[in-house]
Amino acid sequence: MGVPEREQVQPKRKSKARWLLHLFPLPAFILYTLFVVYPILSAFTYSMYEWKGIARGAFVGLQNFLTLFQVEPFNKLFWNAFGHNVIYFLVEMVVQNGIAFILAFLIYRKIRGAGFLKIAYFMPRLLSVIVVGFLWKLILNPNYGALNTFLAKLGLEEWAKPWLGDPDTALLAIILVNCWFGIGFAVLIFLAGLQSIPEELIEAARLDGAKGITMLGRIILPLMMPSITIMTIFTFIQAFEAFELVYAMQGSMGEPFHSTDTLAVYFYRLAFSGSGGAGDVSIGLGSALAVVLFFIVASVSAFSLRVMRKREIQH
Repeated sequence: MGVPEREQVQPKRKSKARWLLHLFPLPAFILYTLFVVYPILSAFTYSMYEWKGIARGAFVGLQNFLTLFQVEPFNKLFWNAFGHNVIYFLVEMVVQNGIAFILAFLIYRKIRGAGFLKIAYFMPRLLSVIVVGFLWKLILNPNYGALNTFLAKLGLEEWAKPWLGDPDTALLAIILVNCWFGIGFAVLIFLAGLQSIPEELIEAARLDGAKGITMLGRIILPLMMPSITIMTIFTFIQAFEAFELVYAMQGSMGEPFHSTDTLAVYFYRLAFSGSGGAGDVSIGLGSALAVVLFFIVASVSAFSLRVMRKREIQH
């Protein structure tokens, strides 16, 4: 006996439906390839050539990388910017994430007005980075800025400084502004980690006599390690890609005296503004720097994720 016609049609419809399902990710894949994969591959390619302005010249292999690390002033400017990125990351980890964890813990304890506090902490994140940069540039103005005016009214004139004009305070001021801008996102990540802890474990720990620092160090923090690791990776990526806020507050020259230079700002000068140490636009050196920055961010992020996965398997 033959197979009924209806039973033959149904498998065909199912196979066609499955084939159509594979087309749904295609737009996202195309956009990702166009705006992420293609620029990365282009940077790799451009870094291998000599450039005369925007005209590609001869193939030079790794010469742009050697110039970046061995020839002055490129090597000094690179390591100067790299050091500032490291400082950026460390200060953000201590100040931004430290304060964010405390605030998240207070909200987790269900203090009065917790819902309003979540909104208030996240509000700066809704603003444009450029707007935040210009706003704080006005606040930190040495002549009519709100901060120095406030200090003067408190009788603390000696504390007033040209915050963005002093090489000793300019970078720290920008980092603290970035902490203010990003603290709301960190609060949400840590709060999600706290709320994912089963109440049964907290109650069992309390019955066993755990409280205060003991509860925090032995129960809460170990269970929050996935959230802490994710926030650490995000902070590292954000710190090593710092550009918009620095550009909005200090421009592309890393003023004063390259004290606010970051790798992303230095890349912009090399590749586009012609003031990265060569006296002219250097797309090859800029692309080499972009490749180095990509490897730094990708390798550290991959290593951190691997450590986090191993820890989750062990627990």
